[in-house]
Amino acid sequence: RAKGYRGPLAVIPQFGVDPALFAPPPAREDAPLHIVYAGRLVPEKGVDLLLRALDGLAGEWRATILGSGPEEAALRAQAARLSCAARIRFAPPIPSVEMPGFYQRADVLVLPSRARPNWMEQFGRTLIEAMACGAVVVGAESGEIPHVIGEAGLTFPEDDVAALRAALAALSADPARRCELAERGRARVLTHFTQEHIARQTLAVYREVLA
Repeated sequence: RAKGYRGPLAVIPQFGVDPALFAPPPAREDAPLHIVYAGRLVPEKGVDLLLRALDGLAGEWRATILGSGPEEAALRAQAARLSCAARIRFAPPIPSVEMPGFYQRADVLVLPSRARPNWMEQFGRTLIEAMACGAVVVGAESGEIPHVIGEAGLTFPEDDVAALRAALAALSADPARRCELAERGRARVLTHFTQEHIARQTLAVYREVLA
């Protein structure tokens, strides 16, 4: 629109999930809160921000950073300097067919992305995959992240370490709230982000064009 286009348009999510594959586990482990990140280890993804937020986070928790990238060595070094280093584990990427199992073992997924002059989070596929599997999502108010999450998770101002730590602390202290948000997340995926729903939206656009 900013460039002058006045014709019809439709905004459709780029990705969808199969809710039969990405589904909550029968029961979650009775263990410390499991906080995860999954994705590239690059500055714009804000993993350094997550590590800073974990430092000083009260309660019983553990964290897994799943991924690889040019920032891996720096992030590992940053984590090693923290008093909570023993609770943080780095893991290499896994095949996509194994991702449902990864999310099913997570309680909270964090996507702390930050915008750059030449980049902004366009969707955040890990958000819908985690929500489909019953994990609570926490994301930065950056790019499309808050629009994908809606009312089904928590958001925090971009690059705000204290706000992210507060969100994680609130979830850690309130299992009932986690359960509520997990149910909201699964319901939001079923309503907006399944492959079938996105296929139907795409088909409707093509039919409109052909007409």
